[in-house]
Amino acid sequence: MRTVFGSWKYVFKNIWFLLPFAVVPAVFMSLSLDYQCVSTVWGNFFAGDPRADFLELFHAWSFIRVDSWLGGIYSALAVISVIFFMSLLLAFVEKHMRLGKCTLSGIGAQFLNNLPSVTFAALAYLVLYEVWAVVLSAVMFAVSEISATATVYAADVVFILIFSFVLVYLSTILYLWLPCKQMTGFRFFEAFTYSYRLMVGVRGKLLLSFSISLAALFILLCGCSFLPSAVFYLVGLAAFALLFMNFCVRMEAVYFETDKLDREDLLRHKWEV
Repeated sequence: MRTVFGSWKYVFKNIWFLLPFAVVPAVFMSLSLDYQCVSTVWGNFFAGDPRADFLELFHAWSFIRVDSWLGGIYSALAVISVIFFMSLLLAFVEKHMRLGKCTLSGIGAQFLNNLPSVTFAALAYLVLYEVWAVVLSAVMFAVSEISATATVYAADVVFILIFSFVLVYLSTILYLWLPCKQMTGFRFFEAFTYSYRLMVGVRGKLLLSFSISLAALFILLCGCSFLPSAVFYLVGLAAFALLFMNFCVRMEAVYFETDKLDREDLLRHKWEV
């Protein structure tokens, strides 16, 4: 189960080195959630009313806030900070796994190399997620027209599970492309072809790992939607920080594993400061 849980061991063992890269993206990702819509949709859902308007459903799922100009700024800053700090974090973790060193020296050049690829991948994931949110919201809104409430509940749960699996499955396709391009220097299509072949061998494990993370985030945020907004955003900050670190670390760890590369951080068993 190293592919599923090994990255968490790395994150918690080295969390104080990784956390500075994750705090800013996590802050803005958390603030990109529309608390009012999340609270309304899921509060009503668990209170016996699973029906909601399409826009309410979409805003409850989406990371793009349009409820205020400040919400729009938070969403824009979330995208920018994710791209910037993911480029740094991937360079940092790749250096540690390749050389066994956790110094910042030398990651500037790799950061610049990573930036275009990370920008493309981050925007691709954002578009994928937002299209997914639109389609799922439309399906749930259509289901809400059914008169029997029990049927609406059952259909909502089934569609959420199906759509979540589709989202997770599609997310794995590009997952190893970034570290492959980062370490091999291949062009786009060559890196994609090679990384996809590597990913297919561990797709089931990646699906399980992604599904556990997604389910935990969903349950946590839904539960906190019944609490004051300050608690919701603080819990969201902590959750997104952990998931951001794990997403990047797992990406590098799985690539090293599937491409049969030696990890110097495991051979040295300690950080060199």
